[in-house]
Amino acid sequence: TWQIYNPIRLMHSACIQNLFVAGTDTTSITVEWAMAELIRHPDIMKQAQEELDAIVGRERLVSESDLPRLTFLSAIIKETFRLHPSTPLSLPRMATEECEVAGYCIPKGTELLVNVWGIARDPALWPDPLEFRPARFLPGGSHADVDVKGGDFGLIPFGAGRRICAGLSWGIRMVAVTTATLVHSFDWELPAGQTPDMEERFSLLLQLAVPLMVHPVPRLLPSAYQIA
Repeated sequence: TWQIYNPIRLMHSACIQNLFVAGTDTTSITVEWAMAELIRHPDIMKQAQEELDAIVGRERLVSESDLPRLTFLSAIIKETFRLHPSTPLSLPRMATEECEVAGYCIPKGTELLVNVWGIARDPALWPDPLEFRPARFLPGGSHADVDVKGGDFGLIPFGAGRRICAGLSWGIRMVAVTTATLVHSFDWELPAGQTPDMEERFSLLLQLAVPLMVHPVPRLLPSAYQIA
């Protein structure tokens, strides 16, 4: 029995490990982009901190249970996923039959990649697409009802359909909790006169070409940082 099922168990463990590593990489990349944008836009950073102070206070760290009430933070996360998708191209898909897409004939057997990065910067879908503008996702904003879960094809950082990213829910929560914790717990300082370098480095993942280097300054009560 062990000889029959052990390879399956090993394959299952390897699959979980690969998902975890991939999820960790994409999460850290997205959080780095979010922090770079917030540092570049101190007014948006201040608004996010004010929301966190009002909901969480300064006596404890933010928790996952706080997320549903953090409306502005949610808008920041959506805008980060839009402007800086960690995977700029979808996984390859193959056309099982000849079809037509937007007037183009796609022969059977053609491998296709969806340009997630390009779609989210299409000015026909997104006014001022290169601007970091979380307000577009707030109630009353131009894209208030748009989410990142594959139902709105103008914003598909996790893909869509049957092969949507298996770690979607986990990834969104981790990005939101990590970004909220960093924004809430610290003010962030750059060397005098410097701003984050927003040049992109394209590969399988979309990363900052120059890693973000900043200095954190605690802003909560000292007791908030104590680990029980």
